[in-house]
Amino acid sequence: MAALDRLLAALSRHESVIVALSGGVDSATVAAAAFRALGSRALAVTSGSASVSAEELAHASRVAAEIGIAHRVVQTREIDDPGYVANGADRCYHCKTALYGDLAKIARAEGYAAICNGTNCDDLGDHRPGLRAADEHLVASPLVEAGLGKPEVREIARALGLSIWDKPANACLASRLPHGTFVTLGRLDQVGRAEEAVSALGFRGHRVRHHGEVGRLEVPADQLARALEMRADLSAALKDAGYRYAVLDLDGYRQGSLNPVSEAKWTRSG
Repeated sequence: MAALDRLLAALSRHESVIVALSGGVDSATVAAAAFRALGSRALAVTSGSASVSAEELAHASRVAAEIGIAHRVVQTREIDDPGYVANGADRCYHCKTALYGDLAKIARAEGYAAICNGTNCDDLGDHRPGLRAADEHLVASPLVEAGLGKPEVREIARALGLSIWDKPANACLASRLPHGTFVTLGRLDQVGRAEEAVSALGFRGHRVRHHGEVGRLEVPADQLARALEMRADLSAALKDAGYRYAVLDLDGYRQGSLNPVSEAKWTRSG
Protein backbone atom coordinates (compact mmCIF):
# COMPACT_ATOMS: atom_id res chain seq x y z
CA MET A 1 0.00 0.00 0.00
CA ALA A 2 1.81 3.08 -1.28
CA ALA A 3 0.22 5.54 1.15
CA LEU A 4 1.20 3.42 4.15
CA ASP A 5 4.71 2.98 2.78
CA ARG A 6 5.12 6.76 2.60
CA LEU A 7 3.90 7.13 6.17
CA LEU A 8 6.25 4.43 7.43
CA ALA A 9 9.12 6.12 5.62
CA ALA A 10 8.30 9.47 7.25
CA LEU A 11 8.32 7.87 10.69
CA SER A 12 11.40 5.76 10.08
CA ARG A 13 13.46 8.93 9.70
CA HIS A 14 13.26 9.30 13.47
CA GLU A 15 15.20 7.14 15.89
CA SER A 16 12.29 7.19 18.35
CA VAL A 17 9.01 9.10 18.67
CA ILE A 18 6.28 10.23 21.02
CA VAL A 19 2.90 10.31 19.30
CA ALA A 20 0.28 12.74 20.63
CA LEU A 21 -2.67 10.32 20.62
CA SER A 22 -6.03 12.07 20.89
CA GLY A 23 -8.32 9.10 20.31
CA GLY A 24 -9.20 10.11 16.76
CA VAL A 25 -8.41 8.24 13.56
CA ASP A 26 -5.56 10.54 12.45
CA SER A 27 -3.37 10.25 15.52
CA ALA A 28 -4.31 6.57 15.92
CA THR A 29 -3.06 5.89 12.39
CA VAL A 30 0.20 7.66 13.17
CA ALA A 31 0.55 5.65 16.39
CA ALA A 32 -0.09 2.36 14.58
CA ALA A 33 2.41 3.20 11.85
CA ALA A 34 4.95 4.37 14.43
CA PHE A 35 4.66 1.09 16.29
CA ARG A 36 5.07 -0.83 13.05
CA ALA A 37 8.12 1.23 12.06
CA LEU A 38 9.80 1.64 15.45
CA GLY A 39 8.34 -0.92 17.83
CA SER A 40 9.25 -0.23 21.46
CA ARG A 41 10.89 3.05 20.42
CA ALA A 42 7.42 4.54 19.94
CA LEU A 43 5.30 5.88 22.79
CA ALA A 44 1.72 7.19 22.60
CA VAL A 45 0.70 9.93 25.05
CA THR A 46 -2.82 11.26 25.61
CA SER A 47 -3.93 14.36 27.48
CA GLY A 48 -6.29 13.57 30.33
CA SER A 49 -7.29 17.16 30.96
CA ALA A 50 -10.81 18.37 31.69
CA SER A 51 -11.21 19.41 28.04
CA VAL A 52 -10.98 15.77 26.90
CA SER A 53 -14.23 13.83 27.22
CA ALA A 54 -14.30 10.50 29.02
CA GLU A 55 -15.44 8.94 25.73
CA GLU A 56 -12.41 10.24 23.82
CA LEU A 57 -10.04 9.14 26.57
CA ALA A 58 -11.55 5.66 26.42
CA HIS A 59 -11.13 5.60 22.62
CA ALA A 60 -7.45 6.51 22.99
CA SER A 61 -6.79 3.80 25.58
CA ARG A 62 -8.64 1.18 23.58
CA VAL A 63 -6.91 1.91 20.28
CA ALA A 64 -3.47 1.99 21.96
CA ALA A 65 -4.20 -1.47 23.35
CA GLU A 66 -5.28 -2.67 19.89
CA ILE A 67 -2.03 -1.40 18.39
CA GLY A 68 0.13 -2.72 21.20
CA ILE A 69 1.98 0.58 21.57
CA ALA A 70 3.09 1.78 25.00
CA HIS A 71 0.61 4.37 26.21
CA ARG A 72 0.33 6.84 29.04
CA VAL A 73 -2.01 9.65 30.03
CA VAL A 74 -0.69 13.02 31.22
CA GLN A 75 -2.73 15.63 33.07
CA THR A 76 -2.08 18.77 31.06
CA ARG A 77 -3.05 22.04 32.78
CA GLU A 78 -4.13 24.36 29.99
CA ILE A 79 -6.95 25.51 32.29
CA ASP A 80 -4.27 27.36 34.30
CA ASP A 81 -3.38 29.50 31.26
CA PRO A 82 -5.39 32.78 31.15
CA GLY A 83 -5.02 32.78 27.36
CA TYR A 84 -6.81 29.45 27.15
CA VAL A 85 -9.50 30.40 29.67
CA ALA A 86 -10.25 33.63 27.76
CA ASN A 87 -11.31 31.44 24.81
CA GLY A 88 -10.22 33.75 22.03
CA ALA A 89 -9.71 32.67 18.45
CA ASP A 90 -6.27 31.36 19.47
CA ARG A 91 -7.55 29.04 22.23
CA CYS A 92 -6.20 25.93 20.46
CA TYR A 93 -2.75 27.50 20.41
CA HIS A 94 -2.72 27.67 24.21
CA CYS A 95 -4.09 24.14 24.55
CA LYS A 96 -1.53 22.62 22.20
CA THR A 97 1.25 24.65 23.79
CA ALA A 98 0.45 23.00 27.12
CA LEU A 99 0.33 19.53 25.56
CA TYR A 100 3.47 19.83 23.47
CA GLY A 101 5.32 21.38 26.39
CA ASP A 102 4.54 18.33 28.52
CA LEU A 103 5.50 15.97 25.70
CA ALA A 104 8.79 17.84 25.24
CA LYS A 105 9.58 17.28 28.94
CA ILE A 106 9.01 13.54 28.52
CA ALA A 107 11.13 13.49 25.37
CA ARG A 108 14.03 15.23 27.10
CA ALA A 109 13.82 13.09 30.23
CA GLU A 110 13.51 9.76 28.42
CA GLY A 111 15.51 10.39 25.28
CA TYR A 112 12.84 10.37 22.58
CA ALA A 113 14.09 11.93 19.37
CA ALA A 114 10.85 13.46 18.05
CA ILE A 115 7.24 14.33 18.85
CA CYS A 116 4.59 13.58 16.22
CA ASN A 117 0.98 14.66 15.83
CA GLY A 118 -1.95 13.56 13.67
CA THR A 119 -2.25 16.63 11.45
CA ASN A 120 -3.13 15.64 7.87
CA CYS A 121 -3.03 17.63 4.64
CA ASP A 122 -6.74 18.48 4.80
CA ASP A 123 -6.19 20.27 8.11
CA LEU A 124 -3.83 22.82 6.61
CA GLY A 125 -6.50 25.03 5.09
CA ASP A 126 -8.70 25.15 8.20
CA HIS A 127 -8.60 27.58 11.13
CA ARG A 128 -6.15 25.69 13.37
CA PRO A 129 -4.05 27.88 15.70
CA GLY A 130 -2.64 24.69 17.19
CA LEU A 131 -0.46 24.32 14.11
CA ARG A 132 1.55 27.33 15.29
CA ALA A 133 2.19 25.62 18.62
CA ALA A 134 3.37 22.52 16.73
CA ASP A 135 5.81 24.62 14.70
CA GLU A 136 7.17 26.30 17.84
CA HIS A 137 7.78 22.94 19.51
CA LEU A 138 9.22 21.36 16.34
CA VAL A 139 6.49 18.73 16.28
CA ALA A 140 6.56 16.50 13.20
CA SER A 141 3.43 15.81 11.14
CA PRO A 142 4.10 12.46 9.41
CA LEU A 143 0.74 12.43 7.60
CA VAL A 144 1.55 15.78 6.00
CA GLU A 145 5.07 14.63 5.15
CA ALA A 146 3.54 11.60 3.43
CA GLY A 147 1.05 13.80 1.55
CA LEU A 148 -2.00 12.15 3.11
CA GLY A 149 -5.49 13.62 3.45
CA LYS A 150 -8.39 12.28 5.51
CA PRO A 151 -9.70 9.71 2.99
CA GLU A 152 -6.27 8.10 2.64
CA VAL A 153 -5.78 8.12 6.42
CA ARG A 154 -9.04 6.21 6.84
CA GLU A 155 -7.97 3.71 4.18
CA ILE A 156 -4.70 3.10 6.03
CA ALA A 157 -6.47 2.79 9.38
CA ARG A 158 -8.87 0.24 7.92
CA ALA A 159 -6.01 -1.72 6.36
CA LEU A 160 -4.24 -1.76 9.71
CA GLY A 161 -7.36 -3.13 11.36
CA LEU A 162 -8.07 -0.14 13.61
CA SER A 163 -11.58 -0.32 15.05
CA ILE A 164 -11.97 3.46 14.84
CA TRP A 165 -11.11 3.74 11.12
CA ASP A 166 -14.55 5.27 10.43
CA LYS A 167 -14.87 7.24 13.68
CA PRO A 168 -16.28 10.75 13.11
CA ALA A 169 -13.90 13.65 13.71
CA ASN A 170 -13.99 15.20 17.15
CA ALA A 171 -12.36 18.06 19.05
CA CYS A 172 -11.87 19.09 22.66
CA LEU A 173 -14.90 20.06 24.72
CA ALA A 174 -13.81 23.71 24.80
CA SER A 175 -14.58 23.91 21.08
CA ARG A 176 -18.27 23.79 22.01
CA LEU A 177 -18.03 27.22 23.67
CA PRO A 178 -18.30 30.32 21.44
CA HIS A 179 -15.19 32.49 21.39
CA GLY A 180 -15.29 34.92 24.28
CA THR A 181 -17.18 32.59 26.62
CA PHE A 182 -14.70 31.78 29.39
CA VAL A 183 -13.62 28.16 29.63
CA THR A 184 -14.41 26.78 33.08
CA LEU A 185 -14.35 23.29 34.53
CA GLY A 186 -18.09 23.49 35.12
CA ARG A 187 -18.86 24.32 31.48
CA LEU A 188 -16.58 21.60 30.17
CA ASP A 189 -18.23 19.08 32.48
CA GLN A 190 -21.71 20.22 31.44
CA VAL A 191 -20.96 19.85 27.73
CA GLY A 192 -19.32 16.49 28.32
CA ARG A 193 -22.30 15.14 30.26
CA ALA A 194 -24.74 16.39 27.63
CA GLU A 195 -22.81 14.81 24.75
CA GLU A 196 -22.41 11.51 26.59
CA ALA A 197 -26.18 11.42 27.19
CA VAL A 198 -26.82 12.02 23.48
CA SER A 199 -24.35 9.25 22.63
CA ALA A 200 -26.25 6.92 24.95
CA LEU A 201 -29.33 7.53 22.79
CA GLY A 202 -27.47 6.13 19.79
CA PHE A 203 -26.27 9.28 18.01
CA ARG A 204 -22.77 9.69 16.55
CA GLY A 205 -20.74 12.65 15.36
CA HIS A 206 -22.85 15.18 17.26
CA ARG A 207 -21.95 18.35 19.17
CA VAL A 208 -23.65 20.23 22.01
CA ARG A 209 -22.82 23.91 21.58
CA HIS A 210 -22.90 25.86 24.83
CA HIS A 211 -24.77 29.18 24.79
CA GLY A 212 -25.40 29.94 28.44
CA GLU A 213 -28.75 28.41 29.41
CA VAL A 214 -29.15 27.09 25.87
CA GLY A 215 -27.70 23.78 24.74
CA ARG A 216 -27.71 23.74 20.92
CA LEU A 217 -27.48 20.20 19.57
CA GLU A 218 -25.95 19.57 16.14
CA VAL A 219 -26.31 16.08 14.67
CA PRO A 220 -25.19 14.92 11.21
CA ALA A 221 -27.78 15.58 8.51
CA ASP A 222 -28.57 11.88 8.08
CA GLN A 223 -29.57 11.69 11.76
CA LEU A 224 -31.82 14.78 11.82
CA ALA A 225 -35.05 12.89 11.12
CA ARG A 226 -34.36 10.49 13.98
CA ALA A 227 -33.44 13.41 16.24
CA LEU A 228 -36.81 15.03 15.55
CA GLU A 229 -38.58 11.78 16.38
CA MET A 230 -36.62 11.58 19.64
CA ARG A 231 -36.85 15.25 20.52
CA ALA A 232 -38.38 14.57 23.94
CA ASP A 233 -35.53 12.23 24.91
CA LEU A 234 -32.91 14.63 23.57
CA SER A 235 -34.48 17.56 25.38
CA ALA A 236 -34.40 15.60 28.63
CA ALA A 237 -30.78 14.63 28.05
CA LEU A 238 -29.66 18.26 27.64
CA LYS A 239 -31.78 19.51 30.51
CA ASP A 240 -30.48 16.78 32.82
CA ALA A 241 -27.00 18.11 32.03
CA GLY A 242 -28.06 21.54 33.30
CA TYR A 243 -29.35 23.42 30.27
CA ARG A 244 -32.62 25.30 30.69
CA TYR A 245 -33.39 25.22 26.98
CA ALA A 246 -32.63 22.41 24.51
CA VAL A 247 -32.35 23.44 20.85
CA LEU A 248 -31.95 21.17 17.83
CA ASP A 249 -30.03 22.92 15.05
CA LEU A 250 -31.86 22.20 11.79
CA ASP A 251 -28.73 22.92 9.75
CA GLY A 252 -27.14 19.83 11.30
CA TYR A 253 -23.53 19.33 12.32
CA ARG A 254 -20.94 21.61 10.69
CA GLN A 255 -17.27 21.25 11.52
CA GLY A 256 -15.98 24.41 13.16
CA SER A 257 -19.40 26.03 13.21
CA LEU A 258 -18.31 28.27 16.08
CA ASN A 259 -15.16 29.53 14.35
CA PRO A 260 -16.76 32.40 12.39
CA VAL A 261 -19.92 32.41 14.52
CA SER A 262 -22.15 35.46 14.84
CA GLU A 263 -21.90 35.52 18.60
CA ALA A 264 -24.27 38.47 18.88
CA LYS A 265 -27.09 35.91 18.67
CA TRP A 266 -26.02 34.24 21.87
CA THR A 267 -24.98 35.36 25.33
CA ARG A 268 -21.28 35.37 26.11
CA SER A 269 -21.81 35.40 29.83
CA GLY A 270 -23.44 31.98 30.22
